[in-house]
Amino acid sequence: MFCHSIEVDKSSLLHTKGPLLIASNHPNSFLDAIIFDILFDTPITSLARGDAFKNKRIFRILRLLKMLPVYRIREGAENLNTNYDTFDSCIELFRQNEGVLIFSEGLCVNEWFLRPLKKGTARLAFRAWHTAIPLKVLPAGINYSSFRKYGKKVIIHLGDVLEADNFEGIFTDGERNVKFNKILKEKLQPLVYEIEPGDKKELNKKFGSTPPIKKYLLAIPALVGALLHMPIYWFAKAIFHLFFSDTDHHDSVMLGILLLTYPFYVLLLSCLCYGVYMPWGILALILLPFSAWAYVNYEVRKG
Repeated sequence: MFCHSIEVDKSSLLHTKGPLLIASNHPNSFLDAIIFDILFDTPITSLARGDAFKNKRIFRILRLLKMLPVYRIREGAENLNTNYDTFDSCIELFRQNEGVLIFSEGLCVNEWFLRPLKKGTARLAFRAWHTAIPLKVLPAGINYSSFRKYGKKVIIHLGDVLEADNFEGIFTDGERNVKFNKILKEKLQPLVYEIEPGDKKELNKKFGSTPPIKKYLLAIPALVGALLHMPIYWFAKAIFHLFFSDTDHHDSVMLGILLLTYPFYVLLLSCLCYGVYMPWGILALILLPFSAWAYVNYEVRKG
């Protein structure tokens, strides 16, 4: 009900067994991690920006949600040693044949572009290989038709798996890291769309559109869905603008708010309708989710 569709090429790789390190671009905050965690069979723990873990209670909640902190210099040099603990935790996950998701660009930016890769992916991979863990590194490109609209289409391209054998004969840490990032970039570049902002022609080319017959069939329920869900949509939008308007976390924040509030919204409206006339309450319980789905699927929203 949030995305128009999610397409994955080489979908057989979603069944890849651990130990697995997914090396991805990072265009859309923690929505990226949610989608990967849902799609892969192997349990996935994602690495997230360290400043989100400052509060001890939040730290425990994020750990329960299978997230580990990674600190950058901008978040305080005194926190960098924590990254060693995070890498130790990753090694233990690899030993349990689980997966880790790392965003190799090191930061989230709402854009259709592959940014320069940081060294963290290489360091974690070589650390695992040095302890004789048969780690597989899977390049993954995640692409969104929009970063601010409902009904977005998500296309995920999975690349060729990298293993320790790809890096034999490289001796110093610096040489290994440079070689790793060079190969990883070559693998990731074709997986990540590069589209200039406002280039609607290229957006249409990459993400396509909804077939006319489908739009015709969904037109009326989509309109109903837009009207019925306007209150909760503007509520979520107001929360975003109040606390997060200067960030690239729009989709993730909106999804989080709706995940927590939408069931109560459906229940409230259904109870109100039930109080007026019992069959209306049952109808509302069915109509609300269906009309929301119809609105999201009416058209691939881009830009």
